[in-house]
Amino acid sequence: MSNPLAQLAKAGQSVWFDQMERKLVTSGTLKQMIDEDDLRGLTSNPTIFEKAIGGSDDYDSQIRTLASQGKTRDEIYDEIVIEDIGSAADEFLPVYEKTNGEDGYVSLEVSPLLALDTAGTLAEAKRLFTRLGKPNVMIKIPATPEGIPAIEQTIAAGINVNVTLIFSNDVYEQVIEAYLRGLEKRAADGLPIGSISSVASFFVSRIDSQADKQLEAKLKDDPSVEPLLGKVAIANAKLAYQLFRRAFTSERFKLLRDKGARVQRPLWASTGTKNPKYSDVLYVETLIGPDTVNTLPPATYAAFRDHGTVELTIEQDVEAATQVLDSFEAKGFSLAEITAKLTADGVKSFSDSFEELMLTIEARRDLVVRRLSDRVVLHGIESGAPVVSTSADPNASALGAAIARIEKENFIPRMFKKDSSLWSKDESHRKIIDNALGWIHVPELMRSRLDEIMSFADEVRGSFSHVVVLGMGGSSLCSEVVRRVFGRREGYPELLVLDSTVPEAVMMLEGRVDLARTLFIVASKSGTTTEPVMFHRYFYDRVRSIKGDKAGEQFIAITDPGMKLEEEAKRDGFRRIFLNMPDIGGRYSALSYFGLVPMALSGVDVAELLDRAVHSMHVASLPQVRRNPGALLGAVLGSMALQGRDKLTLITPRPLDSLGLWIEQLVAESTGKEEKGIVPVAGEPALPVSAYGKDRLFVAVRMKGSDVAERLSELRAAGHPVVDIVLEETIDLGEIFYLWEVATAVAGALMGVNPFDQPNVQESKDNTKRLLDQFVATGSMGVADADKTGGPDLRVEVSDAGAISSLLLRVGSGDYFAMTQYFGETIGREERLAAIREAVAKDLRVATTSGYGPRFLHSTGQLHKGGAGNGVFLQLTGGPATDVPIPGEPFGFGVLARAQAIGDLQSLASRDRRCLSVDLGTDVDAGLDELLDAVRGSIAGVRE
Repeated sequence: MSNPLAQLAKAGQSVWFDQMERKLVTSGTLKQMIDEDDLRGLTSNPTIFEKAIGGSDDYDSQIRTLASQGKTRDEIYDEIVIEDIGSAADEFLPVYEKTNGEDGYVSLEVSPLLALDTAGTLAEAKRLFTRLGKPNVMIKIPATPEGIPAIEQTIAAGINVNVTLIFSNDVYEQVIEAYLRGLEKRAADGLPIGSISSVASFFVSRIDSQADKQLEAKLKDDPSVEPLLGKVAIANAKLAYQLFRRAFTSERFKLLRDKGARVQRPLWASTGTKNPKYSDVLYVETLIGPDTVNTLPPATYAAFRDHGTVELTIEQDVEAATQVLDSFEAKGFSLAEITAKLTADGVKSFSDSFEELMLTIEARRDLVVRRLSDRVVLHGIESGAPVVSTSADPNASALGAAIARIEKENFIPRMFKKDSSLWSKDESHRKIIDNALGWIHVPELMRSRLDEIMSFADEVRGSFSHVVVLGMGGSSLCSEVVRRVFGRREGYPELLVLDSTVPEAVMMLEGRVDLARTLFIVASKSGTTTEPVMFHRYFYDRVRSIKGDKAGEQFIAITDPGMKLEEEAKRDGFRRIFLNMPDIGGRYSALSYFGLVPMALSGVDVAELLDRAVHSMHVASLPQVRRNPGALLGAVLGSMALQGRDKLTLITPRPLDSLGLWIEQLVAESTGKEEKGIVPVAGEPALPVSAYGKDRLFVAVRMKGSDVAERLSELRAAGHPVVDIVLEETIDLGEIFYLWEVATAVAGALMGVNPFDQPNVQESKDNTKRLLDQFVATGSMGVADADKTGGPDLRVEVSDAGAISSLLLRVGSGDYFAMTQYFGETIGREERLAAIREAVAKDLRVATTSGYGPRFLHSTGQLHKGGAGNGVFLQLTGGPATDVPIPGEPFGFGVLARAQAIGDLQSLASRDRRCLSVDLGTDVDAGLDELLDAVRGSIAGVRE
């Protein structure tokens, strides 16, 4: 049987292939198509290259080599396309020679970002043509108003041109004119024109897509429009061919032909059928004629080869084509409006694809330069495991299925396009999500604001001995990590954080600083969070007692625009107000003003840290999970949680030991809802491997060279999934912050939760407010009544070993044991808490967590109430009776902290959580010792 593709050449039409990928050449497929199908050319565009480079491994080796040579993103792109286009042109060179330069062309597009730049387009066309050095290469230039004069000048320069994005006949006439003028100008200069070739790419099916949409919308009211369906695009193309015939049989062109000029052939582009109701070869069979080209996408190419019919059709029913377009206009539609929109959309589409392509190359370059591909290493989980559970390791199979789902459902492209439907179909949830995705691109945005941050840091550098962040949760935890990881930097003020309302903690902080030389940062996204509001009042009053009306010079604010804190900061004469992006939630704000301003003030190299974050962002945009450390980590977190390994046990050796606090909030508050959740286990003492249950996932985040390799090997050998994340230097925290944000968002999507709301955090706040109102009204919070909410034994003294034992008896397999403490943090107390955790975890074989109130209320508090209900809670209170008054309030910090503790306890009890509050007395250290004895004794009783 004859090949329909090969028959087209006999009808005067050349078939070109609308596809380019490296393996097309290296596999020999392109040569086979040339030999068997009489394929005569090839076209490419940014979308094609974006899919080829982003969707295959073919370019890895070259990108790795070029990146290791220090090549920039643009240089790497150049090398890739020059190699691909050049090698394809070599394959077509025999066709070019056989047809005397009529065919055998390969097209390469100038950057779509130059579509509105005439001079830039011309310069780029000359550069690409010269760089390739192939006679059978065409440079693609769009038929935009700025592109048309560039086409004329490019032709005059002796360069082959493929004019792209032609939709209307009016524009096509301008394209023909530009071609003729370019030839005439070159001939007038005495230069040869016989070797110049050009095609005019007239787009077809996209017109029907737009026209049919309008026709179908009117069909119900006017059935007479039905015969126009699927006819407008072909009619438009047939009339374009008539323009071609008139222009290139004119006396004007005859003069050029006598000097060797070739006709500028119409090239039918966008010939894949998009409407399944129509024939899959509709836009090929109806547009066959002499001196034409049809560039076919792969599916259409295969379809026509299989069942296409060759017949001269381009000049059939030309009068009918005219009638179709006249009828279309008479029915109130505008083809001019459609083609204008398609041109604009086409430019934008190619520009978007080009930018995505460049981001893909940037990401792949970063994988090499920053070695980010090695950032997340899996042990005991095979990321390439089959989706079907044929592996002996169910964890590997679960991860393989998660990876397949992420890629199939386009998690990463959807996330970077801020598609809220990735996480929820519910409109109310989507509204929340739509206003919470600013973190995705914030590293690049903040890089543009570095000068503002650094100039302020330089302004205050020598004026203060301390910088104190007054915040809570997302507005303060990043700063807490930074101050512990980087420590005090020489020549800069020391960074401190206050995120506790416990009087002892407030006094401890105040005792560490010289109030006259301290810069306070009041940080609150909403501006109404209770803790920062009270901190602001207290320390502003304390500084005013020293500085009077100039107290505001020692305060700055970080908040969202239009919030109450902005108004109050202006009232109090704050030195500076940084308005953050309102579409970033608190726990995702580390790389915004909330995290970066305190870093800069304390001497951290913010520019370098942010640069690392930008690299991480680029890599996170890669849709292939195994190349994307953040997506891979998210796949692990989500798939393991769904497998029952929901206890995310963090191993963070010094100096990263505080990083768990930030990860804890991010993961717990994002995933702990709708009776689901990942339980972050931070700071848990190391246990014998045999003490860990099958609900554990271990993730190490450590510095290169830290001595935990043996520990990780033991965990893996025991059958636990292990993830190892290694930093080269502490400034890599920029990458780590972003990596965990991506991972958490991906895990949330896998688990079917909205990671950007915190519906249960408000419960404890409401309880606190109610208790404070009661205190203001009556002088008492009615603790006795509050106790009844959870039963008579909800709050006990530390001496009540029976109550403590009863709580521990309720701990079962798969649970986690959470201590929440309301007292000041010291090294000695941390050691005692660790001993209690070790005793419980080792002997009851459950995960343990520890959180200081009220910090944890804005962190793990969401998980405690909204999660799976597998927590057992031991609240600890105590400390000196001395209170610290709050200016303007009839209560002090002690009353506030007490209300927060009771309010949280009531919230837990109302949800039937297993909980107990233990009063350690005024001597917290002694109380913790007594509690440790009680816990050990209770556990011994449980074992017996």
